[in-house]
Amino acid sequence: MKNEGNPENSSNPKNPGLTALVLAGRRGPEDSLAHAAGQSHKACIPVAGVPMIVRVLTSLRAARLVRDIVVSIDDASVLADCAEAGGIRFHASQSSPAVSVLDYFEAYGAPGPVLVTTADHALLTPVMVEHFCTAAQHNDADVVVGVVSASLFRASYPESRRTFLPLADGSWSGTNLFLLRTPQAAQAVRFWVRAGQFRKQPWRLVRTFGLGNLLRFLFRRLDRTTALVQASRVLGVRVGLVEMPFAEAAIDVDTPDDLVTVERILTTRASCV
Repeated sequence: MKNEGNPENSSNPKNPGLTALVLAGRRGPEDSLAHAAGQSHKACIPVAGVPMIVRVLTSLRAARLVRDIVVSIDDASVLADCAEAGGIRFHASQSSPAVSVLDYFEAYGAPGPVLVTTADHALLTPVMVEHFCTAAQHNDADVVVGVVSASLFRASYPESRRTFLPLADGSWSGTNLFLLRTPQAAQAVRFWVRAGQFRKQPWRLVRTFGLGNLLRFLFRRLDRTTALVQASRVLGVRVGLVEMPFAEAAIDVDTPDDLVTVERILTTRASCV
């Protein structure tokens, strides 16, 4: 396993590739979900017999657009016995996912776009990665976010609870897939860091986006195109979306119910092979 360091040279025009940054750090000294599974890190929880992070690393390795992989984690030794971690690099995680991404981006930069995902994205597949990265690279935005429509998700998993952002032209859930296409994308990550500090002062976030936009959002008069324009204005970078055609892309493992859902889906996948 390689320790953190400067990314390998990727100037070869025949293999430009992407750097995938996998967020696997802990939020606080103890994660209740990890503790219940007897693990120090949620990323190491077995799902259908395989640690979540192993499933993510396997899918990233199988995606032809991914050149190399960096895992952001506070203790790389927990993956010492993980064969799938061979050849990847590590970066010390920080106080939050946003700060970890910013720290990596500012410390090492990248010779090409950076794909950011999470270690609890246990249902991630190479096809999802390829679809998102291909579409995102054809987007002219600085930062691109993967989303799933509520209609697609509820048609497949009506009983699974997700958080959706309601807009005039539909409701959308995130997929824990982000592509930082340009160096300017760091500005969006800095805003992400600041937004985490607004949790106890939500009025500051309202002031940032403007009361008019907030009211349009509350009354569902803000459509996706307008929302992207306003988000780009506030962040100072171009923001784009990729609508994912995979309902499972919106499912990560945050709760015991998520764990049950993910294991059920993986068992179904295995039986169809």
